[in-house]
Amino acid sequence: MARVIELSYYPVKGCAGTSADRAPLTPAGLAHDRSFMVVSEEGVYRTQRRDPRLAVIRPAVTADGERLTLKAPRTEALHLRVDTSGARRKVDLFGTAYQGIDQGDTAADWLSEVLRARSRLVRVPPEHDRVTDGMTPGTSGYADSCALHVVSRATLDLLNRKLTERGAGPLPMNRFRPSIVIDGWDGHERDGRHERDGRHERDGRAEPHAEDRARRIRIGDTELGYAKLAIRCAVTLVEQESGARAGPEPLRTLAGYRRASQGGIAFGAKFAVLRPGWVSVGDDAVVTAWGESEL
Repeated sequence: MARVIELSYYPVKGCAGTSADRAPLTPAGLAHDRSFMVVSEEGVYRTQRRDPRLAVIRPAVTADGERLTLKAPRTEALHLRVDTSGARRKVDLFGTAYQGIDQGDTAADWLSEVLRARSRLVRVPPEHDRVTDGMTPGTSGYADSCALHVVSRATLDLLNRKLTERGAGPLPMNRFRPSIVIDGWDGHERDGRHERDGRHERDGRAEPHAEDRARRIRIGDTELGYAKLAIRCAVTLVEQESGARAGPEPLRTLAGYRRASQGGIAFGAKFAVLRPGWVSVGDDAVVTAWGESEL
């Protein structure tokens, strides 16, 4: 049976993630996921594609969402009381206008020093009503698109085998910044039965990219609906521990076998939240509906 082996949420878009053993799943994803965003003074979102040093900023938010701590190497930690009622300002995310609540000059000065570029911190306002696209519409905070990014362990294992064959080193899962990592899918479950083809019987490996075809997933008391493939960008080139760009991998290798029909390089899949609840590491991940890959 497939199970959840990792849960991660990213309180500040583009910054380091926080691992969890158990977390509430809201309509916008794991609680507090991408509820904050770093923007330029003009309100344009910052991303590791342009500002890879975002990766070294480690946020921590209290369960009630009222306090945020930001840490970075060789910098004194910043402790903030979160403002959820201040004046709204326009922010830009991929050319779409949203609203954000500015978190003040102290946060702005701290981020500007760490990123070496004038920056501000904003929070999603309570009335945020973003509608995300894909096969199953949903909502999210300041995520690139959908509420959840799901990747299977087998998907990364296949990539790492291909990287090794090319003489490159294996990569950790955090290069891909998933929300939920699942292990054990063989991609051949139908009507509650567990089926295997001959290849899987021989090598004992789970099938890579089974998440491409999962259309409904039940985890604990929650349910997820497939939205679309996750199209990868230059963020995957950034070492998440150091914030340094590390060369052409994994995009060079992925380009050889994961080019999507609609364009771009796919790795993992995006999901909307159909039924909120709680998810935990160790929960069964039961696919209740399968489809064909959009690759």
